[in-house]
Parts: sequence; C-alpha cells; structure tokens
Amino acid sequence: MEESTSREKVLKNIRNALISKQENPFQNIDFDSSVYKEMNDPLDITFATEFTKVAGKFVYCENRKDFLHKLKMLMNEKFWGTVFCKDQTIQAMLSKAEIPFQFEEKDFKHLKVGVTPCEYLIARLGSIVISSKNDTGRRLHFFPEIHIVLAYTSQLLPDIKDAIAGLQEKYGEEYPSMMTFITGPSRTADIEKTLVMGAHGPKDVYVFLVDDQLNS
Repeated sequence: MEESTSREKVLKNIRNALISKQENPFQNIDFDSSVYKEMNDPLDITFATEFTKVAGKFVYCENRKDFLHKLKMLMNEKFWGTVFCKDQTIQAMLSKAEIPFQFEEKDFKHLKVGVTPCEYLIARLGSIVISSKNDTGRRLHFFPEIHIVLAYTSQLLPDIKDAIAGLQEKYGEEYPSMMTFITGPSRTADIEKTLVMGAHGPKDVYVFLVDDQLNS
C-alpha cells in the first residue's frame, strides 16, 4: 500500500508539472558556444597527436603514390601477403600499384588486414568516422585483426558536431543508417582489470593520411 502511495505521488507530481508549465529558468545559458578549448595546432597535427595517444598508428603521405609506397613497405615488413578491400576506388589504386588484395565474400572470414575509406577524421578526439554508406558496409572496420584507413586532409574536421553536419549535408534524406566513431584499437579491461587489445575488434588501427591539399 505504501509503495502504491509513493508511486501515485510521483505520477501526480509529473502530471502537475505537465499541466502547469513554467518558463525556462536558464534562459541566459549559451548553448551555441563550444565547451572545448580552442585548438592551437593545425587539424592534421592535432589528429595525429590525439590518435597516437589512444594507440593508433598514424602515417602521413604526401600523395596517393606515397600512400601506396608506404602501404607496400608496411605489408613487406609485417609479412602481410594480401589485404581485403571492397572499396572500388581503393581497389583501382591497389591494382595499379600491383598490391595484392581480396574482395570476394568467400575470402572475408579468412581476412587479416582490411582496408577502408572513411567519412571524416575528428581532430580533437583522434577519431575516425565511418558510415554504412561506404562500400565497405558494416563489417570491415571491426572484423579484421588489422584495420587500415585511407583518409585525406580534406576530411579533417574539428569536432563531432562538424562531422554530423557534414553527413547531413552530404546525404540529405538518404542519411546513413549507421555511423561508427573509432577512437584507437579495440580494447577492454573487464577481466581482472587487465588491458586486452583487440578484444571486440581490430587490435591495430592505421590511418594513412594523404595530403590532397598540398598543391591547392
């Protein structure tokens, strides 16, 4: 009976609050100003700094040719025989550079290294934004052991709100059904407070940042 009475009191208070609306007591709060400090470094330096802080691996590339050269060197160094890539633009680049890649569904469950594009890079957080609108779909950014992201300096944005606004402008009514924000490799410390990398996704995440504004 006491529990029922307490419940009724709560519901009555809610009903009264809905009926007798009051003016906003916090009208002077500025919701438009940024809650963050202003960034003093360029976006690419800020992203690289924050990304490496969370164990991400950052590679700067002067152009696409430099990206392919550095990717090939990394594959040789790590003894990666091939990579998996479903993005057709990147596939064309890999083919031209004679870098072996797989793309068929039958090869998916055996892949070790996945290569994807991205939507944006968020400089302040060192985060990668990927959406379901990419040709890579919903799986390739978390299924492989190694995730390689090809990004461009023109995709660098300061904050999350800029990325959301950019996606809205880019896709309009065809907004992606899924957005993923990746901040470093997958990790967990749930078991005995021991940090384990790659628990729920890739244990290594590389961002190859191509400067597409170098000569602009």
